[in-house]
Amino acid sequence: MNDQPRRRPAKPHRRPQKDPVRFLAFEALRAVDERDAYANLVLPPLLKKARAKSDFDNRDAALATELVYGTLRRQGTYDAIVAACIDRPLREVDPPVLDVLNMGVHQLLGTRIPTHAAVSASVELARVVLGEGRAKFVNAVLRKVSADDLDGWVERVAPSYEDDAEDHLAIVHSHPRWVVSALWDSLGGGRAGIEDLLEADNERPEVTLVARPGRSTTEELLDALGEESGLPGRWSPYAVRMAEGGEPGALTAVQEGRAGVQDEGSQLVAAALANAPLEGSDTRWLDGCAGPGGKAALLAALAAGRGAALLAAEKQPHRARLVERSLAGNPGPYQVITADGTRPPWLPDTFDRILMDVPCTGLGALRRRPEARWRRRKEDLESFAPLQRGLLREALKAVRIGGIVGYATCSPHLAETRVVVEDVLKGRGGAPVEAEWVDARPLMPGVPALGDGPDVQLWPHLHGTDAMYLALLRRTG
Repeated sequence: MNDQPRRRPAKPHRRPQKDPVRFLAFEALRAVDERDAYANLVLPPLLKKARAKSDFDNRDAALATELVYGTLRRQGTYDAIVAACIDRPLREVDPPVLDVLNMGVHQLLGTRIPTHAAVSASVELARVVLGEGRAKFVNAVLRKVSADDLDGWVERVAPSYEDDAEDHLAIVHSHPRWVVSALWDSLGGGRAGIEDLLEADNERPEVTLVARPGRSTTEELLDALGEESGLPGRWSPYAVRMAEGGEPGALTAVQEGRAGVQDEGSQLVAAALANAPLEGSDTRWLDGCAGPGGKAALLAALAAGRGAALLAAEKQPHRARLVERSLAGNPGPYQVITADGTRPPWLPDTFDRILMDVPCTGLGALRRRPEARWRRRKEDLESFAPLQRGLLREALKAVRIGGIVGYATCSPHLAETRVVVEDVLKGRGGAPVEAEWVDARPLMPGVPALGDGPDVQLWPHLHGTDAMYLALLRRTG
């Protein structure tokens, strides 16, 4: 009689199963990390390709989108949680492994996906993209994470507000500490306001359409969308808000370029410049930093309605081509050129109205580009500063006496907004410029909480827009 214990038969080797939704989300996250790509540019073609190749449906697309954007928005919080669950510094975890981990943490703590499904799906993804050894590491970490909910983890990993307010807010609301500090300085006020702003940055923004005057109407867009899918804009007379999950590209007006996708804050900036009071000629308009073309298209339509011509200038050739595409079909006279606004080819005293929507850190659009908060550094402000001042200074030379210049940024950082304008007006870093502020607030009728003026700062939590800034200046000499 054989007393040896029987050995269990070895489990047959099972090839890991590729989950198309999570694999696609992982591909998008890797592109963001490896190529400094933006999710809003990477994800749509991946989704289009997935739909074309398989039975990938709208629910799959919605889940993939949530996994990508949710992981990016909450990266700071999830990094802190993962760091508390491993026995090595977070920087020693390979980026692809961290992407799988953070996407798994988001499923566990930021969605309604059941715990067992979130863990097993993440481990299976790890097997496919990382290998069996790393999959075991992912499994061990996620099982630790699953022992508590988001509030419980945040209480563990974030310092108290009383001990370190900025670090507390940074971890709770998943923003770099320097960004929290900068936004708080720009916003002013106490804790409630900054928390509302940071929370708004982590919410999925609405898709907003613009009906380009003379080419489309809000009524046309609302009719095309139907009552359940379309709502009027809050502030802009040209805006229509789309219900979640809508496809702007399916609308005829968008396909034909008579309408487009444009944040309501950007619409307000362009409309305010166009409607600023002006004496004398009003026939020559300039968009001096026109790429990718949203504001230029709205300005061109507004200019055409008054018999004015728009010159749209963009330094980067590929962005200039996007501007050409946006303006194609505009009924009024316009021209698109590739030109550097700090070394302009146009003569001084040429234009009646100029918009300078200058390159900036983009801290005002963190809802749409959540990866930007992790990509930007405080030092970036120093590289943008000379460019912003140079563009505004040249714009004030290019406008005629009595003409209007609009200085705009998609950043609320004081170093990119009012400080730039005041430095140029006072001659810091160059010759003084003879110009006066124009109160921008009356040019955004019905919009509340615009501050003390004369410039305007929009906010996601107050206005539902990107944090656009606008200063209007009239040249006086």
